[in-house]
Amino acid sequence: MSKPVTLKRNLSISHVVTMGLAWMSPMIFFTSFGVLSEGSGGMMLAAYVLAFIAIVFTAASYGQMAKAFPVSGSAYTYVTKSMNPFTGFLVGWAILLDYLFSCIVAVLMFGINLNAQFPSVPSFVWILALTLVIMVVNIIGIKSSANLNKVFVIMQVLFIAGFCGMIVYKAMENGLTAGFNPLPASHGVSFSTILAGASLVCFSFLGFDSVTTMAEETKEPKKTIPRAIMAIVLIAGVLYFVTAYLIQQMYPSFTFSNADSAGFELMQTIGGSGLASIYTFVVIFAVLSQGMSSMTTVSRLLFVMGRSSILPAKTFGSIHPKFRTPVFNIVLVSIISLAALFMSLDTAIKFVSFGALTAFLFVNIAVIFHYIIRGKQRAPKDLLVRLVCPLIGALFILYLVTLLDVDSLVLGFSWLILGSLYYAATRIKRKDSAVSVPIADAEGVV
Repeated sequence: MSKPVTLKRNLSISHVVTMGLAWMSPMIFFTSFGVLSEGSGGMMLAAYVLAFIAIVFTAASYGQMAKAFPVSGSAYTYVTKSMNPFTGFLVGWAILLDYLFSCIVAVLMFGINLNAQFPSVPSFVWILALTLVIMVVNIIGIKSSANLNKVFVIMQVLFIAGFCGMIVYKAMENGLTAGFNPLPASHGVSFSTILAGASLVCFSFLGFDSVTTMAEETKEPKKTIPRAIMAIVLIAGVLYFVTAYLIQQMYPSFTFSNADSAGFELMQTIGGSGLASIYTFVVIFAVLSQGMSSMTTVSRLLFVMGRSSILPAKTFGSIHPKFRTPVFNIVLVSIISLAALFMSLDTAIKFVSFGALTAFLFVNIAVIFHYIIRGKQRAPKDLLVRLVCPLIGALFILYLVTLLDVDSLVLGFSWLILGSLYYAATRIKRKDSAVSVPIADAEGVV
């Protein structure tokens, strides 16, 4: 009997961290600078610190579940195993919104940015070209995508470091050699405004969870995935904190004419047209790397759902014998990504927000179910790490859900209703509907 084809386990922690950072895209600090600055009343540093404190609880919950279930599937696997198959399916169905529409957002932003630089070339040309490139790279193998993403992430980090260095140089040039104030002035901004800003800033950290879908392609996933998750959040936090702090110190009264182009205006103010051009170049590659990482993430989630027979196993659960990648899923997601040709950026982002927050909420709850309720691990340390911390994370995520606009909630819950109908139809069709949905073990065997 021939041995079944499995995913290739060849990712190191550096690959996993850069894949997560690529999905997150550190340059989001600048591309969303205007919106976040307005939302936080200009107090971006305080907003980022609060957002980091809140999101780190959810990141820790993902780490706890990755230790318990070191297989692909992310929130879908964790909730199915810890709670029940139906809830797990709905969470997986919801996170498909996050992952699928992240691909759409990436190619759409790529088309918008390139069309702005080269107006003679229509956006659809760039969208088609990027989709094809991302598809081919992902089919060839996850390590190819990881290595390319590593280059693009380093490019982003170097740009941010250079930007911060330029601000420090200008400060010294202007005679601020005595150092910066440890705490920037609040300028009379209320704490409620800063908290509202923190709720917006939280979305700058989205993406750390994506690496859990790569567990079966990672070396020693029980150790590597939890460490990578915390490394991603910490690296992003340091980049955001330092940049926000320096901007507030040197340019406390900086204003912009358009929130959407505020990052570009900031570059022109600090470094002129030269820095603005470099910024645009780096943003384009940041979007490219986000698209590649998003494609990897969603294709692996579809693979796990196919292997579990929630989706047709022969197609979604198949692995190409040569490339050892889920080629069917990659091609399908590439086709779906072409929705960027007619979808607005605003609509796509609303789907991403609802899907991500739903997954975050239930992963926090899954930690409590798995360790405290079912595992009965109730020592003082367990109660702190696996009850109190997940509860804090869940409450904050629930607060963020209440801040979503009506359109996001209507779109999101409509998607969940559609998923519930699909689940019911598949249960009726299958005679063994009462049997729990199987989830692969640490070796990828159902």
